[in-house]
Amino acid sequence: MAVGAGLVALAHTAPFAFLLEALQRDESVWRLPADPAAPTVYLTYDDGPNPTATPELLDVLARERAAATFFLIDDHLTEETAPIVGRMFAEGHGVGLHSNARWLMLRTPEAIADRLRQFADRIERLTGGRPCRFFRPHAGWRSGALYEALDRAGYRLAGWSWGLWDWNWWRPREAASLAERLARRADAGDVIVMHDGHHRDPRADRRHAIEATAQLIPALRARRFLFDRLPCRG
Repeated sequence: MAVGAGLVALAHTAPFAFLLEALQRDESVWRLPADPAAPTVYLTYDDGPNPTATPELLDVLARERAAATFFLIDDHLTEETAPIVGRMFAEGHGVGLHSNARWLMLRTPEAIADRLRQFADRIERLTGGRPCRFFRPHAGWRSGALYEALDRAGYRLAGWSWGLWDWNWWRPREAASLAERLARRADAGDVIVMHDGHHRDPRADRRHAIEATAQLIPALRARRFLFDRLPCRG
């Protein structure tokens, strides 16, 4: 039974292959087409906005003149953090929707679509900017109901490229080794994911992500890569 449950979990968890990806190719983005003339890498950050870590991360991106995409958790958007999200918009970054619960995928398509619309409306109301129509589910957990909801709401699922994440297999996250691994594995069109927040702790220590970003961008630039936000829809 445990093995079966594990297989079910893996089948729904990014970035493992899932049958619906074959049927819903236009509704999910795991990497972008590579352009040899302008090889681009897409930096993305999950679980914010974090009132302590996110501004420091934005400082690094501004200094390096690199665009990124931030996937926000509804519970973490407050009167305190709304100006941080406003800064994301002002500085040309992408803003997408995220969740902090795996079991969202088990709700009805109507309920999921309504939740996406309400969160997008709330972001616009508090920050003045309208988020891109990208949704990244917590840990990549997805289902047929989720894909139907995305279709109803006009959203696409945002995944990430194989191995290009800051989870370190139950070992401590260390900035230098993380930056080295990501820089070595990244290729044109790849989507990298790091975490400027935490799905439960809105003020989590994310020094490793800030420092890794500061080291990663120059390392990738040395390989002639450019940086951009994910292409926004809507």
